[in-house]
Amino acid sequence: MTYGYIIGAAVLLFILWLGNGIRRIGSVSVGTKIGERGGSALLLIDLQLVFWDHGPYSDDAIQSAAAVILEEVEAARARNHPVIAVRQEWSIPSTKVLARLTMNGQAIEGSEGTELAELFSSCPEYIIVKRVQDAFETGELDALLERLNVGKLRLVGLDLNYCVQKTALAARNRGYDITVMKHGTLAAAPTEVAEKRMSSAGVVFL
Repeated sequence: MTYGYIIGAAVLLFILWLGNGIRRIGSVSVGTKIGERGGSALLLIDLQLVFWDHGPYSDDAIQSAAAVILEEVEAARARNHPVIAVRQEWSIPSTKVLARLTMNGQAIEGSEGTELAELFSSCPEYIIVKRVQDAFETGELDALLERLNVGKLRLVGLDLNYCVQKTALAARNRGYDITVMKHGTLAAAPTEVAEKRMSSAGVVFL
């Protein structure tokens, strides 16, 4: 076995390892179908300092979305609906490497800025940490929603093309009624494809 062969094999294994990380980041989990549940909740997605204050979104878009998000929080509180925040922390080894290579190292577990932006820090009653775009991937959100008897979710946050979309699709796979408050979301790129995919899965946009 030559040295060049060993190097080539190592590079190939590294590429496959990173490819698996990419797959995990964008996958949508299936989960167990929920039964009849009467409760509703508001889900705040990735409203973190590193994304909110240092993301690729315009000031106008941020201000507009913030107003809607805070209105949704107040409405949820008035109806005694739980407010749940999910925060991104890249903690799987391959996804941490990908975050360093392609995401400027943002939101890596233990790094600065993974906390909620100050504007939203007092909003949630519960906070869940997610490892990939799909907030249901670890099972922690499943367990919390079951305990709270939640069958309907309203989603706000970012990014509509990624974490909002994948979380909405994972929720639909489990049988949740999902409403995305479009004006309470942010996106760095056009959203037509993501919206069509979600709508086809039964997600409602308001």
